[in-house]
Amino acid sequence: MKTFLVLANGTVLEGQQFGATGTRVGEVVFNTGMVGYEETLTDPSYYGQIITQSYPLVGNYGINGEDAESGRIWAFGYIVRELCDAPSNFRCKKTLDQYLKEQNIIGLAGIDTRSLVRMLRESGVMNGALTTEYATAEEALADEALMKAIREYNVTEAVANVTRTETTVLNEGGKYHVALFDFGCKNNIQRSLVKRDCKVSVVPATTTASQLKEMGLDGIMLSNGPGDPAENVEIIENLKEIAKMGLPIFGICLGHQLMALAQGAKTEKLKYGHRGVNQPVTDLAHGRTYITSQNHGYAVVGDSLDKALGEVSHVNANDGTVEGIRYNNMDCFTVQFHPEACGGPKDTDYLFDEFVDMMKGGC
Repeated sequence: MKTFLVLANGTVLEGQQFGATGTRVGEVVFNTGMVGYEETLTDPSYYGQIITQSYPLVGNYGINGEDAESGRIWAFGYIVRELCDAPSNFRCKKTLDQYLKEQNIIGLAGIDTRSLVRMLRESGVMNGALTTEYATAEEALADEALMKAIREYNVTEAVANVTRTETTVLNEGGKYHVALFDFGCKNNIQRSLVKRDCKVSVVPATTTASQLKEMGLDGIMLSNGPGDPAENVEIIENLKEIAKMGLPIFGICLGHQLMALAQGAKTEKLKYGHRGVNQPVTDLAHGRTYITSQNHGYAVVGDSLDKALGEVSHVNANDGTVEGIRYNNMDCFTVQFHPEACGGPKDTDYLFDEFVDMMKGGC
């Protein structure tokens, strides 16, 4: 079936349909990972976005379910150069096409994805629509309702749409009790804490300091998540009070941004973001550069952070943007990248050990 990607700048790319049919508007972004497409699709941080894979062959090892980072696909659409419909892997349970059909997600194959990535790098992240409902590109561009929907689209209320409504407890007998905020939490953050003998209470995004005080905690973890961090006014206000509790705090990705906002810093939207598994990050204290997995479209503005409250600990070696903060006014550190990294490098997995050591010191 003929499928189109219609972009806000009037560009239309035609390819072949896989997955679901229909029309879906979203923010078109790109991911540079060579593997990890199941983890990417199920990462709640992609809520509201249409993902373009820059690597040319996708689907060759199928879908197994065990590698999923959540219980469903959160991306609004999926674009690949070449779709493999005959995967070969002993863990494979279904094809990528079958998976997208089950989840009602539209897929587009057969376009020049690297050309699309170059366009997004030059112009920045752009709104667009995947659609199977038009016979020609001209017909799609002539639909004023469609073009208006594309131009006016914004990712809003993202955290509210991905967070859980009730607390879930994992590893009840764990030695250290951690409250893990679900701003769009990836499964491997939970696994990384349980692996280190933590009892993990995964709590809704709007959980307050007074609710946390009743739980008998040793530490607090702020997860990744989607959307504009500054939109989460209630959560930011909660974090101001949570920061006063005196517990060790570790933040990742959106959690990193939200804590910075709670401490008076600012965030900004990046031109095209960092999405992939090969982002170099320099630890300023030790002068060492790590390869990291990342997925974010916003960053903390380094100069906006009061140096009396905290200091930038890590920066991106490509563009110099803030990748980590260590706070002076509380027992807290946060990073923009993903130390749990599935899929991706494990270079910074030690940060979970550092967090546990902080909790040990407080016990």
